[in-house]
Amino acid sequence: MNKLILQLLCCTVHFCYAQATKLADTTLLQPVEITAVRAQDKTPIAKTNLGKQEIEKQNTGMDLPFIFNHTASITVSSDAGNGIGYTYLRIRGSDASRINVTLNGIPFNDAESQGTFFVDMPDIASSASQIQIQRGVGTSANGTGAFGGSININTNEPVLKSGLEFNNNAGSYHSIKNTLVLHSGLFKKHFTADGRISHVKSDGYIERASSRLHSAMISLTYLNPKNSIRFNFISGKEKTYQAWNGLSEELLHINRRYNSSGTEKKPDPYQNETDNYLQQHFQLFINQKFSAFWKANITGFLTHGKGFYEQYKAGKKLSAYGLPNYFNGADTVYTSDIVRQLWLNNYFYGNIFSAQYEKSQRQIIIGAGWNQYKGKHYGKVTWAKEPVFIPSNFKWYNNNAFKNEFSSFVKWTENFSKNWHLFADLQVKKVVYHINGFRDNPTINLSNRYFFINPKAGITYSKGKIKTYFSYAHGSKEPNRDDFEAGINETPKPEYLHDFELGSEYKSPTIQLGINAYLMLYKNQLVHTGKVNDVGAYTRTNIPKSYRSGVEITAAAKISKWLMVNGNITLSRNKIKNFTEYIDDYDNNNQAVNFYKQTNISFSPNIISSATLEYAPVSNLQIGLSGKFISRQFLDNTSQMNKSIKPYYTQELSTAYTFTNTHLKEIKLFVQVYNLFSTLYVANGYTFSYIYNSERSTSNYYFPMAPIHFMAGINIKL
Repeated sequence: MNKLILQLLCCTVHFCYAQATKLADTTLLQPVEITAVRAQDKTPIAKTNLGKQEIEKQNTGMDLPFIFNHTASITVSSDAGNGIGYTYLRIRGSDASRINVTLNGIPFNDAESQGTFFVDMPDIASSASQIQIQRGVGTSANGTGAFGGSININTNEPVLKSGLEFNNNAGSYHSIKNTLVLHSGLFKKHFTADGRISHVKSDGYIERASSRLHSAMISLTYLNPKNSIRFNFISGKEKTYQAWNGLSEELLHINRRYNSSGTEKKPDPYQNETDNYLQQHFQLFINQKFSAFWKANITGFLTHGKGFYEQYKAGKKLSAYGLPNYFNGADTVYTSDIVRQLWLNNYFYGNIFSAQYEKSQRQIIIGAGWNQYKGKHYGKVTWAKEPVFIPSNFKWYNNNAFKNEFSSFVKWTENFSKNWHLFADLQVKKVVYHINGFRDNPTINLSNRYFFINPKAGITYSKGKIKTYFSYAHGSKEPNRDDFEAGINETPKPEYLHDFELGSEYKSPTIQLGINAYLMLYKNQLVHTGKVNDVGAYTRTNIPKSYRSGVEITAAAKISKWLMVNGNITLSRNKIKNFTEYIDDYDNNNQAVNFYKQTNISFSPNIISSATLEYAPVSNLQIGLSGKFISRQFLDNTSQMNKSIKPYYTQELSTAYTFTNTHLKEIKLFVQVYNLFSTLYVANGYTFSYIYNSERSTSNYYFPMAPIHFMAGINIKL
């Protein structure tokens, strides 16, 4: 595959169109598979559109969630502390398992955990021409149900001019990012070929939290006025040293870079306590325009992922891993240090169809999708300290899972007059999920079926520079794999959401203002309560009623030719009406129970705000200063101050100079300084409590973020 990529790179050159700086979102002609899931300008939902220029500006070396850091209602965190490797985001306090992510209209969320692992798709931002972030339930899309937001990534924009781009970044903690992008441009009147290869490495802020990331993308397109065929191949490979244990609150004030992963090996940490994964995407798109009013798309896709994480485990019972005891003379050895690998090998494939009718003041989009997931979960023991016989290809557990999903939707928009715009959306979804055993419960088989109906409707009034809208959306979501494993004796229920949005926007060539109020009413939301099941695993439990409500304000102003400001703030309340906490009671060998009313939902700050000042004192020089404030976040749902993340404020400074009067198309030099004032803060964590000797103890673990650090780079366009 590397030879194929190199051949493509040798015969093509890349051109990236440099857009003029302006306030308004750039609306580009979309393929059908993109318009089927993307919200249009007058769609009555809260959304943010990032065009190519904004993506390039933010793409300075960190992973995709950090590119979104300064958009409304978003919080981000990083295991390694510097935004490279395993990174996470939340929208309105909802984690990645509740955010629907599509790549060119194709589901990207993991089918079982429902999470999004951007580390498996390194540097996808360098191939993206547009990204839309929808807040709330949003419009109907393929894949995991949206309970906090949606992210639609588009890499399918055809580039009709040829050129080459070579980006090289380097910075703190031995961080390096190299990207080579090429486009053939249109040749023989119908064909384009695009390619990208990327390499990202970092040692991380946290000790040993290294990342070695590689990715490649090839796109081949046939274009005609009435039809097109496009094939994408995207490959991502990652090797990251594990840093997901966090840091105890006590160590946070002693050595905030400490990493406990691998320390079961004495005296030195195990050097290969790593996560290893290869993910490959194969995508085929066929678009056909039948008439001036009708066009359609058929998409086929296959995503294959395979990998493992490796751990050194000390003093483990051999029988727990299906291994025989070791006889040392007259003595029997029952335990040993071992090295284990937990493997996942899965295939996710399916088809998506959409058709669009557009005439005069009416647009109708019909869509349907089918996909199937087949996953194998198994574990290997690759080494034992004691001379224990380990058969070749031995697996101490070997389970599989199957998940089928079928969904269809109809979207209707109607302009009743020059000012009034009506939107309606109805989705029907069926999910069948079979689980054949778990690692700790290999004999348990589960089969669950779900049928969801998700209506959405809204209305928009626009006149001149002002647009006002109201919408209602219903969302549904099945439990994930962990919920089923932890809730064997009490089957988890699906979750439901009623989302109300009311907003208004003002747009002029120099000023943009927006305000959006939302109310999200949950039924049977799954939250962590501290409750354990019969095998000691902590469970997520359905709670009958909870809600999120708030107001989002966005603003941008072009004060002069050389000065721009923009910012956003979210003020919210995120509450569980009645919450029951369970605490391990080792004195009585059971769990103590505490009741709370109107308690805060964990990881849901009441204030999220961001502001950016962009200054251009001379031609081709840009200086930017950004700030972000996050109010207090609670680690669990009890609203206790001693189990929380303190509020924090960080700033970034960026400078960039672009040379255009050269033999090359463009040369850009930049320096980005993160956490300018070296704030010592944490962005994520977890907690647990227990009772022992009649005393309640609480242990908090945090994920510290790096103090002041930087990235610098040179981007060359031919």
